[in-house]
Amino acid sequence: MKKDFAFDRVNYILLAIGMAVVIVGFVLMGGSGSTESEFNPEIFSAMRIKIAPLVCFVGFLSIIVGIMHKPKGGEGKSPL
Repeated sequence: MKKDFAFDRVNYILLAIGMAVVIVGFVLMGGSGSTESEFNPEIFSAMRIKIAPLVCFVGFLSIIVGIMHKPKGGEGKSPL
């Protein structure tokens, strides 16, 4: 008896890739901040305010695609 799952292998791969990209984006945003005694101009670098959020956005889009991707061969099957 074959079990019918909502997701297939491709869905899980896309979800894993999306999660990895989001984690990379958050790591790129990280770093040391400014303190009361010293200002760190790196908090306004292009990597932290432009590239890292874009990487996170692409990762979230990949997660959405992974969720919405329809498994092949699912035509005509009842959802219940």
